[in-house]
Amino acid sequence: MLALMGAAVLVISVWHIPVPVTGSSSHPCGTPMAAIIVGPFPVAVISAIALFFQTFVGHGGITTIGANDFSMGIVGAFTGYGTYLALRGRTSIFVAAGMAGLIGDVMTYITAAFELAISIHPEAWLNYIGIFMLGYLPTQAPLAILEFVFTGLVIRYIADTRPEMLKWAGWTPAKPRTVRAGGATGG
Repeated sequence: MLALMGAAVLVISVWHIPVPVTGSSSHPCGTPMAAIIVGPFPVAVISAIALFFQTFVGHGGITTIGANDFSMGIVGAFTGYGTYLALRGRTSIFVAAGMAGLIGDVMTYITAAFELAISIHPEAWLNYIGIFMLGYLPTQAPLAILEFVFTGLVIRYIADTRPEMLKWAGWTPAKPRTVRAGGATGG
């Protein structure tokens, strides 16, 4: 399961869109989805491995793996998973997982904007963090919405077809209703 989530994070996060203002790129993360399935702690390691392999296709680099893993593999995974836990049982699994994908994605790029501002302009990072966030906005907003839909659909599909895969997420399918003699139902 960890290998499958590692491959999923690699494939999902390798679709980069250049962001000229930041000198960086936007891409979906996949880490909130993976965190729901296998938990947020392994996803930090999975993300680092995926980011390492991305260096071979010209995305990122060896020197940025730490910063990228912090934003995507730690902040993205933990905020996405936390969002899922907060919404689980209060709304449909599609919305809970979708919001996890959206929030995890947005928090990844808020963190990336902070990292860029503090590394490029350490003396005035507070003045530049907003500029970097605005730079990500045109590319990352649609990607965050797509990550909402994708994460929601994937987790709902797993819940419908293989609910045992979501035991880490604390989700259990509803008990099937049984029909007793005389038409009475029970749970």
